[in-house]
Amino acid sequence: MVDDWIKEIKKDNDPAAVGMILVHNGVVRGTAKDGKPVKTMQLSYNQEALDVCVNRLRKREGIAAIRAWINSGMLNVGDDIMYLLVAGRFRTDVLPVLQELLSTVKNEIVREEEF
Repeated sequence: MVDDWIKEIKKDNDPAAVGMILVHNGVVRGTAKDGKPVKTMQLSYNQEALDVCVNRLRKREGIAAIRAWINSGMLNVGDDIMYLLVAGRFRTDVLPVLQELLSTVKNEIVREEEF
């Protein structure tokens, strides 16, 4: 999926607009933040809120493209939670947008419960 996104972004954008592509891949960990073991995770998310966030961040100066995929349902340790991708001119354009996208997804868009 990520390889396809990158090919698409490079094909659809002016090469001067894409000098940095950063990807985040969240994976279900075997240990929760509090140190307790995790066997599964129930994950859901708000697609409308994700679309609003992506569209808002895509308008930032120096950003050529944003892609986001979030899993849902009962996930096992090692399963992918999400893939987030931000492409743009420079690291100074792309990194803050990826950080804001990830923070918004984790704090406002997904609901996860570890078991």
